[in-house]
Amino acid sequence: MHARNSIEMRKCLELVEQLTQDDIIIEGRMPNSSNLTFRVWVGNEDSDIKGIYKPLSGERPLWDFPPGLYKREIAAYRLSEAMGYHIVPPTVLREGPLGEGSLQLFITHDPAQHYFTMLDTRLELHDQLRTMAVFDVVANNTDRKGGHVLVDDDDNIWGIDHGVCFSDEFKLRTVIWDFGGETIPDHILTPVASLLQSVPLGVAALLDEEEIEALQERAQWLVDHAVFPSPESRYQYPWPLL
Repeated sequence: MHARNSIEMRKCLELVEQLTQDDIIIEGRMPNSSNLTFRVWVGNEDSDIKGIYKPLSGERPLWDFPPGLYKREIAAYRLSEAMGYHIVPPTVLREGPLGEGSLQLFITHDPAQHYFTMLDTRLELHDQLRTMAVFDVVANNTDRKGGHVLVDDDDNIWGIDHGVCFSDEFKLRTVIWDFGGETIPDHILTPVASLLQSVPLGVAALLDEEEIEALQERAQWLVDHAVFPSPESRYQYPWPLL
């Protein structure tokens, strides 16, 4: 788990402020997205800050999640920050060109690098991958594909696409099962224990009561067992894997 120094913290706060306040200019639609998802310039077309904009108006209805998946994107960021994991790009609530939605910092990355390549060739990144595995249990991520795990030029791991998280029904689907049965290191588990007292207000405000209770139940399971879970069926893998 990468700790942030004071310079990185200031930069993150500045990015959040820019994402919250600066203009949004649509660059184009992201391919292979089930919902309308746009890459945008933040500020102006000469800006080096780009974002991913997911408006409510572009969501495709789901039978098992209510409208407003963009709120879960924001909740995932807030949870990652509150736990000190820092593995979800800065994500804010915005009124954009197509209405209210989420705006997330676009992470510059090499698309050829994903979970499976990191697992096989980047042992130095495995601690961050373990952190993401625990985060996904707490958030009840229903769609952690290999391509939803990015690495930037500074070897920071980022997880994206959290619109189908936080269900009150346990439905974890992920590719990150390779650490199953291992003991969870204290520096990853300690932030989970903090959720047993209360869920951060910024997260709880975006979820309903049953989802909040279920989040704490998952956190309790992790604290009680202190091991990475293993899959119980093939249905706990997303499809496609990438």
